[in-house]
Amino acid sequence: MAETAGGAPMRVIEERDGAVLLLTIDYPARRNALAPALRQEMLRILDRVEGDPEIRAVVVTGAGGTFCSGGDLSGMDVRSPLQGRERLRAAHEMIRLMVAGSTPVIAAVEGWCAGAGMSLACACDTVVAAEDANFIAAFGKVGLMADLGLAYTLPLRVGHARAREILLYGEPIAAEEALRIGLVDQLVPRGAVLDAAMARARILAAQAPTAVALTKQMLAEGLDAALNQERHYQSLLFLTQDHVEGKAAFFGKRAPSFKGE
Repeated sequence: MAETAGGAPMRVIEERDGAVLLLTIDYPARRNALAPALRQEMLRILDRVEGDPEIRAVVVTGAGGTFCSGGDLSGMDVRSPLQGRERLRAAHEMIRLMVAGSTPVIAAVEGWCAGAGMSLACACDTVVAAEDANFIAAFGKVGLMADLGLAYTLPLRVGHARAREILLYGEPIAAEEALRIGLVDQLVPRGAVLDAAMARARILAAQAPTAVALTKQMLAEGLDAALNQERHYQSLLFLTQDHVEGKAAFFGKRAPSFKGE
């Protein structure tokens, strides 16, 4: 378990329920923002799961009524292209295991699912959400493009035209609209998300594991090329003045003033 500078928890909690593994992102100080340490922990767990025949499905959720508030801007201080590429390397390995790995993954979404959180949810095979959940991919407001494979996974869910609108405008999407456009697969009452997600996971856990694994691999065709392109582009955007301005505006709670620099 990692900790913040103040000693607050920043961890991924593991719980087994038969052949299903429940992973809970717990970083209350940043509303479960997907900090690099959490990405590394998710990668470590998923890599272990890939070689464990006793785990047939994974459920990912967030603690405290929030799925994930996005990337952790407080720790986003990239100073060189190589540093930017390294920041994305482990995250991309995590996404590869979720999208193309052998084990099916289900997202149990409550509250906000923002930025990198939306990338995490869309990397899952099934998204179960509460009726009061909200989704947003406002990467452009901090001078960045969508990452963690979202430019690949989102169009597969909602189509290219809708994905273009979501990624360029960065407007919030309520749960009912998310269900209508295919961003969410199942909508349930508040408080029932985890039970519903675990029920879906048990169904997947009962399937023939090799057939599930090969189906996931077929459906993931093109993922590597998309992640490689994203790694190159996002590494450049980390170094722009617009990204510096976007972060300053975010923490200053004001509108950014971008200059295209």
